[in-house]
Amino acid sequence: MLLHNAKILVVDDDEDVLIALRLLLKSKVKEVTTSKNPNSILSLMQENAFDLVILDMNFNGLVNTGNEGIFWLNKIKKQKPEIDVILITAYGDIDLAIRSLKEGASDFIVKPWQNAKILETVCEHVGKQKKKQPQKLHLNAETQIIGESEPMQNVFVKLNKVAPTDANILILGENGTGKDLIAKAIHDHSLRKNKPFVKVDVGSLTDTLFESELFGYKKGAFTDAREDRKGRFESAQGGTLFLDEIGNISLRQQAKLLTVLQNRQVTPLGANQPIPIDIRLICATNVSIKDLADEDRFRKDLIYRINTVDITIPPLRERGTDITLLAHYFVDFYAAKYGKNAFSLSPGFLQKLKNHYFSGNVRELQYALERSIIMAEHQTLEADDLTFSAIEQPQQTMGQNETNLDALEKNTILAVIEKNNGNISKSAKELGITRAALYRRLHKHDL
Repeated sequence: MLLHNAKILVVDDDEDVLIALRLLLKSKVKEVTTSKNPNSILSLMQENAFDLVILDMNFNGLVNTGNEGIFWLNKIKKQKPEIDVILITAYGDIDLAIRSLKEGASDFIVKPWQNAKILETVCEHVGKQKKKQPQKLHLNAETQIIGESEPMQNVFVKLNKVAPTDANILILGENGTGKDLIAKAIHDHSLRKNKPFVKVDVGSLTDTLFESELFGYKKGAFTDAREDRKGRFESAQGGTLFLDEIGNISLRQQAKLLTVLQNRQVTPLGANQPIPIDIRLICATNVSIKDLADEDRFRKDLIYRINTVDITIPPLRERGTDITLLAHYFVDFYAAKYGKNAFSLSPGFLQKLKNHYFSGNVRELQYALERSIIMAEHQTLEADDLTFSAIEQPQQTMGQNETNLDALEKNTILAVIEKNNGNISKSAKELGITRAALYRRLHKHDL
């Protein structure tokens, strides 16, 4: 079971425990919510769809009976009977922990714990919980479009509105953002989904190839035309025709394409009789709509024909937490592809990903992670396991001038706390600052 979509609530009155568990789980799951006050549990559960609760057994609160954990366990199970609850207990309270299992707890963790054991326990129970619930796919399991950021949610909203229509769509976005996946998703969610989806990279076609490739030809139309051949328009009959890199075609090619779209028919090379066409047109380009509207470059009347609705795919650097989400997906995918055990991602590894500019967007991320999996020598990927290709330019990090010092401080704090297994006092001493100062820095870096 993949943890990266899980939401976990941790309740303990010990700040050190909350920080330790937050740091341990933060890079593995979607969201970790922590609280020192057990009285907040029920309201937090009403506001959030948690997959798992990790609960301390003893609080200095209103229920000083030694059975606080069981008291709050019963409250949780009454509000949400299906949720798994893992209790945290000291070694001396094992009998109480065993009793809690009879009361409905799913498991318990004994202090002091081992991080590997906690992760194993959490993974087991989140996996069981997810099996009880229908999986919420971001868009389409087959096309694997993954994204929870606001920019991508806006894309999905627009896509779900336009896909069932026959409107012509223009997809805009930088190279590597996934324009072809969006085009396929539109087709898969349309009324034409059982008909052909035909893709053509028109930007690479010469004038002669453009006509023969799109419109087809009759035997003898030119020297090498030894038999009749359907063009891509005719091959897509009843379905969707996807013209990629539309912004790179010449004005002459644009004129021929406009004629076909206006008349809704094609005439193969060497033929006299036009063929009616019934296709849904999707186009894509990495050229901005402003540059595309330059009539020296692109005909405005053609823009209106291909652009009933436009969808702009955001670059990866503007997609926030999607970088982490995609990282987990690709790491799991390539680990399975190359027959390797599951990998975990260190905070330093994830931070290096977040700091990278990603000129090549999702494609660059994908290849970088594949390379990391192939070369990895350990099951935890560290920052040194991540290298980026010199192919993509510019090679810079986000906020290079203003955030390097902050990133250095954050990574140092993470490394020291991880080294000390979440012990804040030891970590503060090693860093040469007070506990209060360390807490302030943790808050500053949203840790």
